[in-house]
Amino acid sequence: MPRHIAIAAIAAACLLTLTACDSGEKADNSKPSASASELTQKQKDEISKAAGMPPRPTGADRQQLLKTLAAVAPDVVRYEDKAVDAARNQCSSINGNAGKDDWAASMRFTYKDVVTTEEQGAKINEALKKSGFCDL
Repeated sequence: MPRHIAIAAIAAACLLTLTACDSGEKADNSKPSASASELTQKQKDEISKAAGMPPRPTGADRQQLLKTLAAVAPDVVRYEDKAVDAARNQCSSINGNAGKDDWAASMRFTYKDVVTTEEQGAKINEALKKSGFCDL
């Protein structure tokens, strides 16, 4: 298992464990308790960063990412939200030195009616690296 996936899994397990712990004191039933699925945005961001994923870009940063992807593989931005999510996830491979990055990119950027080749995956990886998008 790649190191970044193991770290993210351990972090998520720790957070789940902490939210499930009972101090043994009588609970105040007047307030609903937070479940493990109700992580704060800060906790979600920390888990993503531990997995080698940059934060979700917004505004001009989002548009720049889409422009960068469109320059090397125009079809992948047909579904903008999917392209942004795929780029963030691909950074986890790039930052984790997981190997087979070109193949991973071709899989991540293939969705609905968009098919991405390994050759395009290589171009996407190079573009993500050059743009600095994956820098944490």
